[in-house]
Amino acid sequence: MNGAAPGGPGARSPAAVHAVLPGGIDDTASPSGGNVYDRRLCRALGDAGRPVVETAVPGTWPRPDAAARARLADALAALPDGSLVLADGLVCCGVPETVAEHARRLRLTALVHLPLAAETGLSSRLAADLDAREHATLKACAAVVATSAWAARWLADHHGLDSARTHAVEPGTDPAPLAHGTDGATRLLCVASLTPRKGHEVLTEALAAVADLDWTCEWAGPADRAPEYAAELRRSLGRRGIADRVRLSGPLGGADLERAYAAADLAVLPSRWETYGMAVTEALARGVPVLTTDGGALAHTLGILPDGTAPGVVVPAGDAPALAGALRDWLGSASLRERLRGAAQRRRSALEPWTAAAARMEAVLHRVEGGPR
Repeated sequence: MNGAAPGGPGARSPAAVHAVLPGGIDDTASPSGGNVYDRRLCRALGDAGRPVVETAVPGTWPRPDAAARARLADALAALPDGSLVLADGLVCCGVPETVAEHARRLRLTALVHLPLAAETGLSSRLAADLDAREHATLKACAAVVATSAWAARWLADHHGLDSARTHAVEPGTDPAPLAHGTDGATRLLCVASLTPRKGHEVLTEALAAVADLDWTCEWAGPADRAPEYAAELRRSLGRRGIADRVRLSGPLGGADLERAYAAADLAVLPSRWETYGMAVTEALARGVPVLTTDGGALAHTLGILPDGTAPGVVVPAGDAPALAGALRDWLGSASLRERLRGAAQRRRSALEPWTAAAARMEAVLHRVEGGPR
């Protein structure tokens, strides 16, 4: 569905959508799934015929200082009444006092990558404050988009949103060659920022429990978002005697990330909670099985084949013994590895491209464009 009115010649061209994005969206030194999603979706919308005008707003979102709030307020105030706006939830959901005023005159859609209170490590007081702010913001928006059907249902239930205004637009996946792996078993790869929600300390404990087996594990992700947590992870790896088997390679992109996936035998994502988990489908796109958790939407993202086969293994979030048991099973059973690898290779054919994500977002924008403010 596109934003033009149905019909042939004379159909109205779609209006521009104003994308309000976090500052540093293209910072390769600190990549995130949300930034990748925003960048790829804006590009795909433009390629499909919907003009996109980007406004990146620097700030310590979702808790900005006064200067960042003022920048956001000025950016929204500069838009004419009735403008179509797609705002990243990281930027807009923590500042309802700024957003709600303009939501009354704009056609504003919030794109929620992660509910603000779902980040691990927040105090109960801060989590409650962020949750209340997000609630007020989403109630004021014309539409809300989540990155999976699971997350859309969660947001609608949690915030009491009208299900007709709550939509799912899952990320696309780029085609990729099949990974050749290393020896078919021992090369593990975890693509995730080193933050408490991603569960690296659980993975550390699980890896230590299988230290008697042959494996190496690469951790690809930035360590600057929770530096104290990252430093403790390094100390824990040393105390457990596995620091020489875990490579902390920092954020990877381009050819370096492709090489990491190509050499991987098993991808591991031990997150406590995700609204989608793009690292899962990035691995599946290369035919790499995934060991992940039941945190949030991850089991949904991993998927099940029509014959009931899973292209990986799901364990309870935060359960190091269960994660260790799954690793031991993987490393000890050639037949299990063969079955999961075959399922992952079949699952990759069902992954949808970014053009499909853009078409779903375009359908949401077209509906908001034609509806009341």
